[in-house]
Amino acid sequence: MTLNNATIKVREFIIGGFDSLKMPMTVGVVILIVYVVAVLANIINILLILYDKKLHKPMYLLICNLAVVDILYTSSASPTMIGLLVAGVKTISYVPCLIQMFVFNLGTVMEMFALAVMAFDRLLAISCPFQYYNYLTNTRTLVLTYSLWIAGCGLAAFCPATVIPLPHCYSVLMYAFCDYPALIRTTCADHNYPNYYFNLVAIIIFFLVFFTFIFICLSYVGIIFFVKLSSNNEKKKMGSTCLSHLIVVTCYYCPVFIISILTRLGVVLTLEARNGLIIGSILGPSLVNPFVYCLRTKEIKDKIVNMFKKS
Repeated sequence: MTLNNATIKVREFIIGGFDSLKMPMTVGVVILIVYVVAVLANIINILLILYDKKLHKPMYLLICNLAVVDILYTSSASPTMIGLLVAGVKTISYVPCLIQMFVFNLGTVMEMFALAVMAFDRLLAISCPFQYYNYLTNTRTLVLTYSLWIAGCGLAAFCPATVIPLPHCYSVLMYAFCDYPALIRTTCADHNYPNYYFNLVAIIIFFLVFFTFIFICLSYVGIIFFVKLSSNNEKKKMGSTCLSHLIVVTCYYCPVFIISILTRLGVVLTLEARNGLIIGSILGPSLVNPFVYCLRTKEIKDKIVNMFKKS
């Protein structure tokens, strides 16, 4: 690993990921609308669960946690992209850039953890319906959630800790915001040097994606086994409950798998395709999650209907 000598003191980065975009204002307005709707919908979900004591149950606490993760995840990069595309703000200071990378990575990791825990919650509810609240109490749910946040912070801190010691030769970010690959490409490195860090992070992401996704799949294998032993009415109820989670899992894992894993295996993406997948992975789950759980979870749906009736 060799470094070039022409290092510079970077005080701010110039975001160049959207330079080739033909209609930046249109894309920016679409991102703005989706972002606002996603944040508001998740906030409503959180407030409904917090203020209704009947919803203070493990499943709804996990839905509330997922809503918090979604707000964090979509807020990590969306404001920067909106500012660039709508207001023309193309620069970001060094420290906020590192913070953005940390928050984005934290949202990425926590989304995986949240979906995996929710799959286990559904397995426990279907396989042990009568002992469910004995096994998974509110206290245990909160302790598990806090533990995952601590683990997520530790994993998310790896990327900034890797980037900070490296000298920089460039101040232009190739991508749409301060994600890890964009910052690594600004360092003073020869052709082979960045691949060491890209491959290192790819290995970590691969294991996170692999283990959480396999854990979710195994949970659903168990769910399918117990569903086969149930009556037709119970099958419909279980299927409705699990479909919500499957929709969310699909929306999240598909773009993450393409960007993080397939590109390391040789799949080449254009800048536009990469930006599209990144935007989709950030905004898609955050927009879909609250509506899926509001419309497909009876207690939350009934709560919203009663609020409109009263008003």
